[in-house]
Amino acid sequence: MVATLKIEQAPSGWRRHPSVILAVILTAQLMVVLDATIVNVALPHIQRSLHFSNSSLSWVLNAYVLTFGGLLLLGARSGDLLGRRRTFMAGIALFSLSSLAGGFATSGAMLLAARALQGVGGALAAPAALALLTTFFPEGAARVKAIGLFTTVSAAGGALGLVAGGLLTEWASWRWVMFVNVPIGLIVLFVGRAVLVETARRHGRFDVTGAITSTAGMTAVVFGLVEAGSDGWAAPVTFGSLLAGVALLCLFVRIEKTATEPILPLRILADRTRASANVARGLGYAGMYGMIFFLTQFLQDIQRHSSLITGIGFLPAPTSVFLSSQLTSRVLVNRLPAKVLMIMGTTSLALGLLLATQLHASTPYLQVLASLILIGVGMGISFVSLTTAGLAGVAPSDAGAASGLINVMQQLGAALGLAVLVTVFDTVTPSARSAGLSTAAHAGAAARTALVHGIDVTMAAGAGFAMLALAIVVLLVRAPARAEVIEPADMELEAAAA
Repeated sequence: MVATLKIEQAPSGWRRHPSVILAVILTAQLMVVLDATIVNVALPHIQRSLHFSNSSLSWVLNAYVLTFGGLLLLGARSGDLLGRRRTFMAGIALFSLSSLAGGFATSGAMLLAARALQGVGGALAAPAALALLTTFFPEGAARVKAIGLFTTVSAAGGALGLVAGGLLTEWASWRWVMFVNVPIGLIVLFVGRAVLVETARRHGRFDVTGAITSTAGMTAVVFGLVEAGSDGWAAPVTFGSLLAGVALLCLFVRIEKTATEPILPLRILADRTRASANVARGLGYAGMYGMIFFLTQFLQDIQRHSSLITGIGFLPAPTSVFLSSQLTSRVLVNRLPAKVLMIMGTTSLALGLLLATQLHASTPYLQVLASLILIGVGMGISFVSLTTAGLAGVAPSDAGAASGLINVMQQLGAALGLAVLVTVFDTVTPSARSAGLSTAAHAGAAARTALVHGIDVTMAAGAGFAMLALAIVVLLVRAPARAEVIEPADMELEAAAA
């Protein structure tokens, strides 16, 4: 549980009202969550505007995911050592400025740099926002209500991002999916400066070396996997990137073993159940994230739906995640064994991805809808049960790192999964390798048929991730007979994992 710290120089008047403070924190969370989905619908337009190949287009998502996930634990540590208000404000400012730069991007490299900086800003702001919430709201009904609103905004923000991305892309330009963060960020900075006060700092050290080696190592591995699809596995750039990535990750493990205050205490992974639950979670996100990437382009480039219709069409997925997670945490955990819930969730996810392997140019939306609902329900059930397993038996001193690791595994699993699936797609459909799916889809009926076949094969690979997660749950996870009921005091860890 996040400890409540001493608050200095409390403001007076309207600035100390809890609803104003909560509004600032929730608005910041909305901005970060919104950006996770708002870009997806705009991908085909970004590809055509900045001339991305299909493999390089994946970096529009991965540049953000890798820096956000890789630096998330360091961002949480920064709030403790530098002050949560300072870290929060710096993260929002960087996020807003990089969004502005991304909106004005004139080349793919400029957009990718902006997306990477957005991830850095998000890694600073997101954990600081939750920490500020637990600082300003004492334990009890007020904190439970605040965290409930925090998680609701997180769920609603993902759905809102899909619709907002479609609206902005359809009625204005894809650039507005970046620009929209600027006014929101300015409001958060202006009001936050007036109502938020600094928290007491803790003494300690930054594990900067660990954060850099882990992030750089994962980036190199992802880059090597993406390049394998276009240049081949034997290409020097592919082999060199993969080798450098593995070497950096090995160095990261060595650093964490000897660091005085490691960013990731390796003892967290010593328990088989915790480690297996985290790996299964990462594999689940690997399949889902790749599905979203390719299904977005399928609906727009193959079936020629508008950006707005595509965004609305995705709404059943986040809605299913939210409803099924609520049902699981409130009802199912009291009636079914924890391992049964994990198996149910990963099985539903695998079935949804398998159904997505049956796409063709005239696939009715009802089939897509069924796939999205199965995937959403699977992720919602898995979210609660795997989170509980990932936090089981963690010492209080490691609770923050353990909950942060859950989020990191989501982000890195998504990045690695997307890299693998892009490589599979480029291998199966060489016509889209350099031109991109959006351009190749306009080359004629035969080309579209080949592209749909490539998407089906890629979805099958994504389903393979889910089935591997299911196998890990069945064979390696040891869960208690029934999942522990999530008490209000434990909701902080659940919200952090969200």
